[in-house]
Amino acid sequence: MNIAVDAGGRAKRLKAATNTTHDRLDKRIMAADPFAERARYGQFVVVQHAFHREIDALYDNAVLDRLLPDLAGRRRFPQITQDLADLGIVAPGYDSAPQFAADTADIPTALGWLYVAEGSNLGAAFLLKEALKLGLSETFGARHLAGAPEGRGLHWRTFTAALDAVTLSEAEEARVIAGAEAAFKRVLGLVEVLLPVAAERGVAG
Repeated sequence: MNIAVDAGGRAKRLKAATNTTHDRLDKRIMAADPFAERARYGQFVVVQHAFHREIDALYDNAVLDRLLPDLAGRRRFPQITQDLADLGIVAPGYDSAPQFAADTADIPTALGWLYVAEGSNLGAAFLLKEALKLGLSETFGARHLAGAPEGRGLHWRTFTAALDAVTLSEAEEARVIAGAEAAFKRVLGLVEVLLPVAAERGVAG
């Protein structure tokens, strides 16, 4: 696989490479109308919990900590767990181990997954506005949707600048892209199981 390393930066290449899957995921989530009511939103948070459980160990990875700024501060699994508690939802049990362990993760693959996690936080401003309509907030039920103190835009640019600066081989570049694609597909799979579309719930529209 030939990667053009000067084509606008790694983050932009990842966006282009995963655009189809990302768009499919966004449309599928919106089809479930997750902010129509608290119960539906709660199912959305369960999806978030399942995804962030997969990557939570990466925030303790020493190699990734050297490559990415404020890695530990970007972790959202604890906030998601608290959001479930706020909503009166028991955090689900899982039959399998998470996707990643802290010290054994393939770094390029992990970078792809973290790109997806960080990108979702950038786009969470719209989701937070919808959550506010349900009586939720950054301190109750929607903690994981809160923006960074320095602002979402700067928080994202700091991450992508560090991501772009990592030196990787052509084979490693391919694994970053594969990791991001796998992360989007993982979320899509979780949505299909845990977040039925509105019509499947017997809801008009």
